[in-house]
Amino acid sequence: MTTFFKLRAGALAMAAALLAGCASQRPATVVDINIATLNDFHGYIEASKFTYTDARGNERSQLAGGIDTIAAALQAWRKEDPQLLLVGAGDLIGASPAISSMWADETTLGALNLLRMNATSVGNHEFDAGRAELLRQQKGGCVSPRPDKACKFEPVYPGAKFQYLAANVVDMATGKPFLPAYHVEEVRGVKVGFIGAVLKDTAQVVLASGIAGLQFNDEAQAINRVLPELRAQGVNVFVVLIHQGGRTKDALDQPDCPNLQGEIVDVVKRLDPAVRVVISGHSHKGYLCRVDGRLVTQAETAGHVMSRITLSVDTASNSVVGERARNVVMEQDRYPADPAMVAYMDTVRKRSAEVLGKPVARLAVARVARATGDDSSESAIGNLVADSMLAAAKPYGAQIAFMNRGGLRNDLLSGAGNVAALSHLHAVLPFGNTLDVMNLTGAQLRALLEEQWREGRNISRGLLQVSEGFSYQWDGKKPEGQRVVPGSVLLHGVPIEDGASYRVVTNHFLAEGGDYYPTFARGTGRAPTTIRDIDALAGYLVQRDRDGKPAGAARQAGRVQRLQSP
Repeated sequence: MTTFFKLRAGALAMAAALLAGCASQRPATVVDINIATLNDFHGYIEASKFTYTDARGNERSQLAGGIDTIAAALQAWRKEDPQLLLVGAGDLIGASPAISSMWADETTLGALNLLRMNATSVGNHEFDAGRAELLRQQKGGCVSPRPDKACKFEPVYPGAKFQYLAANVVDMATGKPFLPAYHVEEVRGVKVGFIGAVLKDTAQVVLASGIAGLQFNDEAQAINRVLPELRAQGVNVFVVLIHQGGRTKDALDQPDCPNLQGEIVDVVKRLDPAVRVVISGHSHKGYLCRVDGRLVTQAETAGHVMSRITLSVDTASNSVVGERARNVVMEQDRYPADPAMVAYMDTVRKRSAEVLGKPVARLAVARVARATGDDSSESAIGNLVADSMLAAAKPYGAQIAFMNRGGLRNDLLSGAGNVAALSHLHAVLPFGNTLDVMNLTGAQLRALLEEQWREGRNISRGLLQVSEGFSYQWDGKKPEGQRVVPGSVLLHGVPIEDGASYRVVTNHFLAEGGDYYPTFARGTGRAPTTIRDIDALAGYLVQRDRDGKPAGAARQAGRVQRLQSP
């Protein structure tokens, strides 16, 4: 061996000895607490396609997630640490695929019980069916605003065995939190306080009548407010579970990313310094970032990824001395199966297939896409659903239909012979919103269209989808409030008149002013119907098929047009 290589080998040996010495010097009072996390699961108990770029810049696309895969991973991780905790950051249910939504998400809640989830913050989608339904899903029972779905999978729904948390949601009648603000777990002699919160703007994105009497307060202030109460119980290790998020250019598995942006950043910066870990959600992004030295994580959506977090705690001082995390893609067949979850999902699939496999109608194309194809934000599925709403509301005098793009969750697919089954319709419209009809003046219609860009709303949120016969143009170069091109708003080719009244149908969520559309709430001559959006779509598809003119198109119809720069 040459002198150079002898010296290099010696240096490496010395470095290894020093590292071993450092490891051995870790105080005996320091213990590790391991936490696995989920967010924005949205009832995706079946695996689905996941495309992402890893920290090495490699683009990957694969089948990922599924509750059986998640159960297998947790089973393996609990063999490493039987005291592993599982927590969530909201939207674990709501906007779910048919296999969950058709059962009032009870199949997903049952699966989360099997996973032994400890606690989760609520998300905005936990409020989709209203405050009473959320309490039923927490506590159990069958008295539900969705009697056609509740307690249909099992005759008695026992409730969630884990705790929903919401420190910043207050019942205005009592002045107290609507749900517990925090949940405490003790691991290796350390009490860990999990504090939950949901985005303060929840009232703008859920059904107003469903949350009547609830107040959504500032997230950081609400979290900080409960710390003294936790400290009085001997808790000095705090983990925030918050349904609010951000975005970053860094890969989902990039440790300690420094580029986090979005609403979550301001919240984190205002938290008490004792909060060292923030588990976030809502933005459907994966990241492992640092904000003012604190660890801020998110695990994508649909169960494609889980975060694994380790807190190192000095039991002598009852304080966090280190935290680290990694995001793990839920790859299929990576871990041995969990027999209990396999048996549960066999039952769920069998029961669901009996209902969801029923054919509805033939489509004109194999797939009616949700993608817009251009920057008008109009989509083929948006056209189809708006047309179906208009057809269903014709007996109420409806002339124009509006649908929010956020309510359209997937493409409308079909099977052999372009025949769509009930499962395909549920995938598009999982909320089961009813339709409301009202009068709006021409001036209100124009004001409504301008609200699409209100207060800097990004077009990526999606513009309203409109029915056949209604059209307009907009100019993105114009300032807010002036983007609809004068004279371009037409109904069957005739310009809308400001003083005239028009009969409009939309879903109940929008009718109450949801999604930042206050003009809908000002409509007059209101006629709430009992027609569900999915029933309107099914009826429309069946009628078109019977008439020999199957519905659906490969691309949008061009009802909304953006003026192009010269």
